[in-house]
Amino acid sequence: MPDRQKREHIRYRIYEIIEVRTGAADPAARIYDCIYFLTIVVNLTVSIMHTYESYRLKYGDHLLLIENITVAIFCIDYILRLFTAKYMYPESKEPRAIRKYVFSFTGIIDVLSFLPYYLPVFFPSGAVAFRLLRVMRVFRLFRINAYYNSFKLITEVLNSKRQQLFSSVFTILILMLASSLCMYSLEHEAQPEVFTNAFSGIWWAASTLLTVGYGDIYPITTLGKLFGIFITFLGVGMVAIPTGIISAGFVDQYSRIKRMSEYGQEADVHFIKIHLTARDPWVKKSISQLHLPERVIVAVVLRNHRAFVPKGNFVLRQDDVMVLAAESFQDKEHIRLKEIILQKNNPWNGQRIRDLDISRHSVIVLVKRKERVMIPNGNLILREGDMVILYSEMRIANVEEIEI
Repeated sequence: MPDRQKREHIRYRIYEIIEVRTGAADPAARIYDCIYFLTIVVNLTVSIMHTYESYRLKYGDHLLLIENITVAIFCIDYILRLFTAKYMYPESKEPRAIRKYVFSFTGIIDVLSFLPYYLPVFFPSGAVAFRLLRVMRVFRLFRINAYYNSFKLITEVLNSKRQQLFSSVFTILILMLASSLCMYSLEHEAQPEVFTNAFSGIWWAASTLLTVGYGDIYPITTLGKLFGIFITFLGVGMVAIPTGIISAGFVDQYSRIKRMSEYGQEADVHFIKIHLTARDPWVKKSISQLHLPERVIVAVVLRNHRAFVPKGNFVLRQDDVMVLAAESFQDKEHIRLKEIILQKNNPWNGQRIRDLDISRHSVIVLVKRKERVMIPNGNLILREGDMVILYSEMRIANVEEIEI
């Protein structure tokens, strides 16, 4: 049993290291994130350099070696993520968690970043097709999205506006098809070798509607030219639709963030974080069994770096971090909490709390000694370095207030 717990501890530690967490305090996780980020950049740089004949002839062996190393890192990373998938999806059993990761967007990107590189070894006849699949590794750049909130904002905007974007793209496709059919009818007799069938004008319609206008296919009849002018004007408006949708999405997101920061009342709700240990009686109990006061709620439970908004049947576990929310304290009676750190010459050192010469309007509610937090009684003897939290209705000189 201890060996199994040790293996699970190592497994969870691996998950903590490889999981992307922006600003993580864990040095090992930060080092892994940096190595992983550099591996993606180096791999793509080498792939681009390999397309230049001069670099390929001069540094071909070195480029191939670097590519082998980076692809091997991708492969190891994928295996580690399979190994720790149950912590990535803690609400699912291990086989289902592995399946969810394998068929997720990031899982597909991860496997395509290294698998086509090794497939020709097992299937030499398909080497050309597998080489084309190597282009998929460029999608590994989406992994960088996890490191930066700005990239995450782009994803959120596209996701929130996906219905509008789909409608606009669908409209553009319909117009391309209709334009191709119209141009075929107008230009087929004059240019039978160019507009050979109804779909031969798709390229012309795409380049015109999207305002590219390569000029390799163009109308020569009067009606065809007039129709081309109309499609060109229409194309400007069509391209502006998805652009406007995305721009409006960015404005909405930034406006929402600004409203939250400028108009949010931070004093309305107060949050308390509690880390559950094996000795806490709340472990293995559901939220409904906690019998919390009426105005106290469990806002969020953090488990394995995932946030859950719990319902009444949500069962708490050891090492969960609970975030309790309650109504903020309104200081109408001028009550203050004071923080006092006992220095060497403080007269309170070595005295019992009951013997202290303090006002009857003040009481010591908490003493923090090193890493230990104590709720004091009258017999507790104060020591040098203790942090004393004093509840008072009157101000004490040379003591800074702390937030309740």
